Amino acid sequence: MLQHFQYKSMFENTQLPGWTFSFFFKNSRYAGEYLPDGQINWIGETPPEEDNVQKMIHELMTFHVYE
Repeated sequence: MLQHFQYKSMFENTQLPGWTFSFFFKNSRYAGEYLPDGQINWIGETPPEEDNVQKMIHELMTFHVYE
């Protein structure tokens, strides 16, 4: 489970899509960029269980940003 998930717009003009995010997973901090097409670019290390983590991020971003 992801903990302390945070996101913010990459741009001052919040109508431009693109977000940075960070979270903790298994006691380690991870960060990345969530692009408009749903692609994730990791900043630094890639989390273990990357596929499952990406699914959780997509669900969170859909809930917080697109609804």
